[in-house]
Amino acid sequence: MHFLILRNKIMAEEKLFTEFPPISTEQWEATIQKDLKGADYQKKLVWRTDEGFQVPPYYRAEDLDNLDYLNTLPGEFPFLRGTSPDSNQWDIVQAIDEADPAMANAIALDALMRGANCLCFDASKIDSAEALATLLHEIDLNAAGVQFTHVKSYLDFMTLFVTYVEEHQYDKQQVSGHINFDPLMYRLKNNKFYFSSQEDMQQAVTLLNMVEEMPRFKVINVNGVVLHNAGATIVQEMAYSLAMANEYINFCVEQGVPVAKVASRMQLTLSVGSNYFMEIAKLRAIRLLWSTMVAQYNPTCDCAYKIRINTEASTWNKTLYDPYVNMLRSTTEGMSAVIGGADAISLQPFDVAYKKSDDFSRRISRNVQVILKEEAFLDYVVDPAAGSYYIENLTNTLAEHSWKLFQQVEADGGALVAIENGSIKEAVEQSCQKRDIDIATRRYILLGTNQYPNINEKMADKIERTMRDENEGLKTYRGAAAFEEVRLETERYAQSHTRPSVYLFKIGNLAMRQARAGFITNFFGCAGYEIIEPAGFATVEEGLQAVKATNPSLIVICSSDEEYATIGLEAVKQCKNNLPNTQCLIAGNPTEAIDALREAGADDFIHVKTNLLQSLKSYNALLLK
Repeated sequence: MHFLILRNKIMAEEKLFTEFPPISTEQWEATIQKDLKGADYQKKLVWRTDEGFQVPPYYRAEDLDNLDYLNTLPGEFPFLRGTSPDSNQWDIVQAIDEADPAMANAIALDALMRGANCLCFDASKIDSAEALATLLHEIDLNAAGVQFTHVKSYLDFMTLFVTYVEEHQYDKQQVSGHINFDPLMYRLKNNKFYFSSQEDMQQAVTLLNMVEEMPRFKVINVNGVVLHNAGATIVQEMAYSLAMANEYINFCVEQGVPVAKVASRMQLTLSVGSNYFMEIAKLRAIRLLWSTMVAQYNPTCDCAYKIRINTEASTWNKTLYDPYVNMLRSTTEGMSAVIGGADAISLQPFDVAYKKSDDFSRRISRNVQVILKEEAFLDYVVDPAAGSYYIENLTNTLAEHSWKLFQQVEADGGALVAIENGSIKEAVEQSCQKRDIDIATRRYILLGTNQYPNINEKMADKIERTMRDENEGLKTYRGAAAFEEVRLETERYAQSHTRPSVYLFKIGNLAMRQARAGFITNFFGCAGYEIIEPAGFATVEEGLQAVKATNPSLIVICSSDEEYATIGLEAVKQCKNNLPNTQCLIAGNPTEAIDALREAGADDFIHVKTNLLQSLKSYNALLLK
């Protein structure tokens, strides 16, 4: 403590780094252009995001000049920096995918003993007071938050829940959590309402009245996470979530419910994906936009501006193969949520893609947050991203683009109209298609799935469930699913047949043949093919004898572009003459020699511009007969 006081005193008396002269933006740009040596600045250094804007390679203090909200403190309007002025506390949510009340209760009690302080239950089997009592047995509702999903009837369930709270004499002011009541998102996913548009919206008013004495329990939960897991961009997730929230507020206010009562009983459940800094900025920006939107209703209480943000880690990016990488994904997602100021965080078990969670996977997902609190002390620092030139500008840019899309939805009639005329579904599906193409062409990397696969890993026999969405409307899915289908096809074929093999015919320039062999290993490894990699060959004849002894499914010549016109050409001719029924491929895109290689018998050229997914599907169709 004395050291900190002394250090602060020194810094107050003397500005550090005064011996370094200031560098202007023009000077930085001149240096960058010099280092680029004529290369295209935009292509090399500017990031074009899925959200529709460009991110420059660096930011400076001058980029913050027009951001008015920078002068606000945490706990002050517009609450971009969070609703608490003195801490960054959040709820560690343990999601429980067990529907049986007694078994779910046992999991919940264990989770509470091991760091969780909020429980998310599957309430699909809670249809009586006895079932609810079994589920909540020995859980102190004044100490732990409770969330309920898959509720069959929200009015009936809340009647049971409020009665349970009263019978156990809990302090209603302290009971926290939410139900997953979101008829608009339900309509988007299922092409139908719970009952009807009018009846469902009217239920919102009834539910608000039921929890009038429970200010910390939310009865309207806008599930932006559904949009993310269907392939939406961050801007779409933010804008459409706000539009749906505005639809609820507007309806309830028209029914005579004060806006503060509506807004304070609402919650946003947003995704947190792998785009680390962008996800931090998203959570900060959504608070700014919420305050801006709610301000139009002139609430009489600041509580209307303090939206609670519940976050769920993405399932879109979770993979079946190399599932332990999901632990790394969840760690960065948890950090994004914490630094962005989430009020509650639920991380996915690493095995979510293929089975129900078990003790180990629940423990790992929970302990990420325990470490962030108990060892990293991130709950002590409010808005740690504040002042970052990069994150502040991302926050502002996301806010601007999301607000523009939100206004467009409102101008076209609001969220309900956009859902019923299909415009939201269409827009999200277009974004989804672009993301799928990016994965197929490896512009977006899913480690272990479309890049650096664990080639000998077997997962087919470990699958206990699939996450395929059978709903009739907007479908959620995982980005890796298409690749996994290809690899599972290979794996199941190999259970009763010879596994497809790829022979790396390495010849010529050592550096180039090794680089291309590595590329091909990754390429066909994504389909689970066996990779046969010798040290390399001094002559074509030597390599041909080794290939003939192995009799692989595919032969891939790995050499340099220059040598493809000579020894590469000879290798192709010899392979096709001796193994005419075996596909002979070229690693690379030697444009000057392509015609000659094709004439010699080369069947295909595999390079960075090849659509990986389409190519693997075509080879599976050829080889798995």
